[in-house]
Order: sequence, then C-alpha cells, then structure tokens
Amino acid sequence: MPEVELPKPDELHEHAATHFSRRVALVTAIYAVVLAIAALGGNHAVKEMLLAQQQSTDQWAFYQAKVIREHLYRAQRMRLEVDLAEHAAAPRAQARERMEALLKKFDDEEKRYNAEKKDIEKDAKKLEALRDSFQAREPYFLVAEALLQIAIVMSSVSILARSGLIFSVSLILAVVGAGLTANGYFVVLHLPFFHGGH
Repeated sequence: MPEVELPKPDELHEHAATHFSRRVALVTAIYAVVLAIAALGGNHAVKEMLLAQQQSTDQWAFYQAKVIREHLYRAQRMRLEVDLAEHAAAPRAQARERMEALLKKFDDEEKRYNAEKKDIEKDAKKLEALRDSFQAREPYFLVAEALLQIAIVMSSVSILARSGLIFSVSLILAVVGAGLTANGYFVVLHLPFFHGGH
C-alpha cells in the first residue's frame, strides 16, 4: 500500500491563515473602491450644492434689482400723475400728450419689471430646491465614508488578529456604508436623523 503523507497541523494552520488573509485583503480592496465612490459622491454633492447656492444668490440679487427698478418707475409714474393733476388746465396740449405718453411708458415699465421679477423668483426657487436636494444627499456620503474607513481598519486588524469576528463586523459596516453611498446617489430612503442642515 502506498504511503500517504499527511500534512503537518502547523502547515494546515498556516495555509488557512494565508487563505483568510488573501480573502480579507481582497474584500478590503473592495471596501476602498466603495470608499472612493462615496468620496466622489460627497464631493460632487457639496460642489453642486455650493454652485446652486451661488446661482440662487445671483438670481435673488437680480430679483432685487428688478424690484428696485419697478419701484422707481412706480414712483416716477405717481409723481407724473400728481403733476398732471395739479396742472390739469395749465399745460399745453402738446406738453400734456408727452406727459401722458411718459406716464404710459412708466406704467408699462413697471408692469414689465413686475412680470420679469416673477420669472426670476421662480428660477431662484428652483435653484434653492436643487441646492436643498444636494444638501440632503451630502450626509449620506459623509457617514458612508466614515463607516467604510472604519471597515477598512477593522478588516486590516482582522488579518493581524486572524479573527473572523472582527472581519464580520467590518463587513457589516462596509455593507451599511455601501448602502448609504447608494442612497446618497439615488435617495431611495429619507432617514430623518440625516437631515436638518449643518
């Protein structure tokens, strides 16, 4: 009968530890990729939030300029109405016609600015809604990054400690971090404790 050589227990243990270390190292690399995706999402959300805030602020400044112009035309129109009423009989017909034409122009300009400011207000509110949308996404990425960083550290520790339990905890943290990353992109769930501003 041929002789079968049995591996030594130390060799088996070393082979199992190497296999565990390789598997954990591969999973840790996947954690790092997901962390990079979360960081990109978070950076994009912050950038878009700041851009929308700036654009919204610009729109509100434009709105305010239209309001000021509208008030100026209203004041000029009212002043001209008073002048016409005070000098109803005095001005010549030609001067009166010019004053009435000017009065109509002031009235038209006031109406135009009023209409334009409403459109600007709508645009500003859309930009504010966009800003708020990105602001709501940012906390998901922020917490996901933290969980994934902790998962990477714990999986590294699990290699050193050769502990499947520590690795399991890192896996749970990574899965939660990946879920929060996906939620940051797609906003499937609205978690109330993630909102409320900075």
